[in-house]
Amino acid sequence: MTELFLSAGRGPAECAWALARLLSRLEADAARHRLGTSRVESVPGDRPATWRSVRLRITGAGAEAFAAGWTGTLCWQAPSPYRPGHGRKNWYVTARPHRADPVSTPFHEADVEFVPCRTGGPGGQHRNKASTAVRATHRPSGHVVVVDTERYLHLNRRIAVDLLRRRVAEDDEAARRDGATARWRTHDELVRGDPTRVEQP
Repeated sequence: MTELFLSAGRGPAECAWALARLLSRLEADAARHRLGTSRVESVPGDRPATWRSVRLRITGAGAEAFAAGWTGTLCWQAPSPYRPGHGRKNWYVTARPHRADPVSTPFHEADVEFVPCRTGGPGGQHRNKASTAVRATHRPSGHVVVVDTERYLHLNRRIAVDLLRRRVAEDDEAARRDGATARWRTHDELVRGDPTRVEQP
């Protein structure tokens, strides 16, 4: 399975129209190769039956190689359906591999390794002589925290687990934000350059 993100960028309405036609051509081509396609996400254009962007999932043997053949700047050659007599006939669309949204990391306390330790500094005789601090490592993510705020080991362990859970959740949230930013950058990108494929209507 693989996914392609097709975008008309900031092009005129004709680019959204071209995307719809290229998408139909791509889906028909995939069917000829015995591949399945499904539209996972889409943003409609201003005109009926047009698309500003579409995320397309392709499944079956050879899906990645097939998608690679459709990756790049695509050109649909046809007169404008909205502006009769307009001189331009080339309408560009981009197609790029889409990275799936990051999956949330499951947090299990069993994945945390605890090591009792001593810490220096003020705190009284008990803190200086007993190993009440804890060094906790979340093995899947590699996060490490040292907690010595409480006088009892079991309380410091509980605080350490909460801190690690929060850091793993923050990592997942940051990954989701980065993925969303990358998708919007692709959608808003102005299409430039020579086409890698030219389609005739």
